[in-house]
Amino acid sequence: MKTPVVAIGLDAADPAILEEWMAQGHLKNLNRIRQQGAYGRLENIVNYCGVPTPAASTERLWAMTWTGCMPDQTGFWGTSKFYPESYGIDREMTKVGCDFEQHPPFYALGNDYRVFVLDPPTSGLSSQVNGLQVLAWGGHYPFTPSVSVPADLLPQMIQEYGENPVLYKDDGIWWDKAYEKWVPGAIKRSVETRAQVCRDYLKKEDWDFFFVGFGEAHTAGHDLWYTHSDHPVYEYHGKPAGPLMLEAFEDIDRAVGEILDAAPENAYITVFSPHGMGANYTDLLSMAVLPEMMYRWNFGKAAIAPGNPDEAPGKLISHPHRKSWMGEMWARNYEDNPIKRALRPWLPSRFLRDRLNGLESPYVLMDQEAPLFWMPAMWYRPLWSQMRAFALPYFADGHIRINVQGREGNGIVPPSEYDAVCEEVIEKIWKLKDARTGKPIVRQISRTRRTPFEEGKLSDADIVVVWEEVITDVVDSPDFGRIGPIPHFRAGGHRSRGFFMAQGPGIAPNTTLNQGQALDIAPTILNLLGAPIPERLDGKPMLESGVVRSAAAR
Repeated sequence: MKTPVVAIGLDAADPAILEEWMAQGHLKNLNRIRQQGAYGRLENIVNYCGVPTPAASTERLWAMTWTGCMPDQTGFWGTSKFYPESYGIDREMTKVGCDFEQHPPFYALGNDYRVFVLDPPTSGLSSQVNGLQVLAWGGHYPFTPSVSVPADLLPQMIQEYGENPVLYKDDGIWWDKAYEKWVPGAIKRSVETRAQVCRDYLKKEDWDFFFVGFGEAHTAGHDLWYTHSDHPVYEYHGKPAGPLMLEAFEDIDRAVGEILDAAPENAYITVFSPHGMGANYTDLLSMAVLPEMMYRWNFGKAAIAPGNPDEAPGKLISHPHRKSWMGEMWARNYEDNPIKRALRPWLPSRFLRDRLNGLESPYVLMDQEAPLFWMPAMWYRPLWSQMRAFALPYFADGHIRINVQGREGNGIVPPSEYDAVCEEVIEKIWKLKDARTGKPIVRQISRTRRTPFEEGKLSDADIVVVWEEVITDVVDSPDFGRIGPIPHFRAGGHRSRGFFMAQGPGIAPNTTLNQGQALDIAPTILNLLGAPIPERLDGKPMLESGVVRSAAAR
């Protein structure tokens, strides 16, 4: 006899902050599951040229969760595809997303298992699922279309429960008072409606596997982390705002409790997140600092946010006046004319549409509906064909592409010089430091291929930079001078750590699991379901098989 599994995905909920809050007496339902069952942390890596490298990218880790496979098996490394012949960037989900028919999610179990899934991030519809699939009713930019099986299920759900108040709307910024007033209420409404959907559908049928994803945890982390005391703008904005992030997670915890009450008494309950969140130290470095450093390395001059390394960095930018981070960053594109330079930060956007220092205006890119038009890395794209190496747009780690003859459309670097250029770039990056503290900001640098023409399911980047957890707004290089200060962007940024907890038949209270990875979630849940674990999976079960066998015998 099968034991049902109810799985709850708390997207980007960080184990460190959850543990902190539980120790303080908060999140009582999550703490109850932890105490009555098993709990452990996840720490994620991927392999570049056989070198283990920390991995914190949301979409990649969720795809690894569903498939149980490494990216070098699925070919899905991230949400952007680089076209070397044209230097183009594509983010169309159907073109760059994981192929879930070729690499089905673990819950695609065929006719023997009835399945319900609601809002699995970065998943896809699978013809091998026997049950109901609802993708992107809600979520934080879930990188999947809003679709369902059967096709009329999602429209019916919207008619009954309403449109999700957060979906594709949670992209504001910490200094926007109207947005920061809106987002906590939107999170609360979304969580409460999600809990109602789960209660209703748990009553409709005896599901073998029931999954719901809480993208609201992701939204709260990105948007409200400035209300946690470790964020640089906490004293200016977070402290006066109050504990908004904790309040959002208390709402999520109450919803978890309601799902527990509605779940079958004999069910396994699992709660997990493949990755976490903390005060954001990656956005500025990967999206802005690294592209600017590569520009200076290629052209010997500065574009964005030049500063004087012989002077103190100056105060943190605590009260930006433009409506967007994009606008703040573009206004910092250096203007030679001193009068124009003085006026530029205050000019309306309609006067900031011209190329400057060879960079394309984001306002022009926005009109063209270009992908990632708001990210500084994309503004350098008109120059990529003229550069020996350049930074690709990316969210977590820094990604660098070498402009190789015979590979790129207008390649500059001869293949014989590929190694030398890679090593020169790496040597320059290692020297970057936080100008406020003097601390190094680079944790690890990995090369992704041995030769520029190496075949296989490889990352578009030739070099991947993993940053130290040093939160900075101004960076010094002995070779290229100072970049910054620049305004902080999203308050929360991703971490490679996640967690997994489970309670149910045969799982002893207060069990501590060995450290796992996102890859291990699929085989662990398959084990609980009593389903076979495909040999193609790279992950391993985190719970001993004896636990599952003893439960099945009851």
